[in-house]
Amino acid sequence: MSTHRPPAFFLSGSPGLDFLNTLATPVDTQVDWIDDGHGLLAWLEQAKLVPAKDLRALKARAIPGELDAVAAQARSLREWFRGFVRARSGRRLTADDLRDLEPLNRLLGRDERFTQVVAGPTGGASALEVEQVRRWRTPESLLLPIGEAIAGFVCGGDFEHVKACEGSTCTLLFVDRTRGRARRWCSMAICGNRAKQAAHRGRRKAGP
Repeated sequence: MSTHRPPAFFLSGSPGLDFLNTLATPVDTQVDWIDDGHGLLAWLEQAKLVPAKDLRALKARAIPGELDAVAAQARSLREWFRGFVRARSGRRLTADDLRDLEPLNRLLGRDERFTQVVAGPTGGASALEVEQVRRWRTPESLLLPIGEAIAGFVCGGDFEHVKACEGSTCTLLFVDRTRGRARRWCSMAICGNRAKQAAHRGRRKAGP
């Protein structure tokens, strides 16, 4: 399992697709950011899907191997969602797709969220505010915010604009929200720049 990973990518325009991009080949070597429990915790914190204090508390309570097992479940969820996206990218979802979302709805049905009245920010318009709180009873609850991110993407109206980066080895996905749907690269600074350099080398090799 990986102990040193490059920074995760958050460039798809959707947390749900960012989750799919936790397995990617942005250059030449495939990287899995959730290949173990530590990687899953790190990615959830970077993605801001789980508060850092709750991640520390779950890590402290977890028994040996428990977080790795949850990471394995997250990878299974990722591959299920990857198949769902590949089968439907480029078109608008319809009610007929709902039956294939049953694994996601089963996951979301395990959630324990509730509302609390808490102190508002200092200097705010109100001394009190309503806050949504989740009970993080077990490490498996770490899958719930991922499920929410997937559900938000599926229902958010951007599904038909999912594209794969045109980089020769890149496997990153993104939502194309550009005018004319002209986006080609995961990032101009990464694959777009490589493509420009390759085109320039090709022109120099071809000569005048």
